Amino acid sequence: MSRPYPGEVHDDVVHVALNREPGVLIEQIAKDFGVQPPMTPQKWLHCAHIDKSGRPGRSRTEAAEVRELRKRNRLVEQENEVLRRAATYLSQMNLSREGSPRS
Repeated sequence: MSRPYPGEVHDDVVHVALNREPGVLIEQIAKDFGVQPPMTPQKWLHCAHIDKSGRPGRSRTEAAEVRELRKRNRLVEQENEVLRRAATYLSQMNLSREGSPRS
């Protein structure tokens, strides 16, 4: 996964890319700002056009929401796995207590 860039870097790159002179490549802008991979600003521009025009597609806000939901989903899956293991452990403990002779 690529590293997240601060919002101001994102905004500056998009602004420069939208107002670039003819012949200036997006890859050069990415290099100037130290953004890797070089086509990341192209994705940012695509999202900026979607945000601005309101046309269908994944906007910057939706992309952030999807990232957050995936993160929460991973956490819930981890919590469920812990609960499954705990339930298995406790049921085995209960079975071993029921099977042993009481004094």
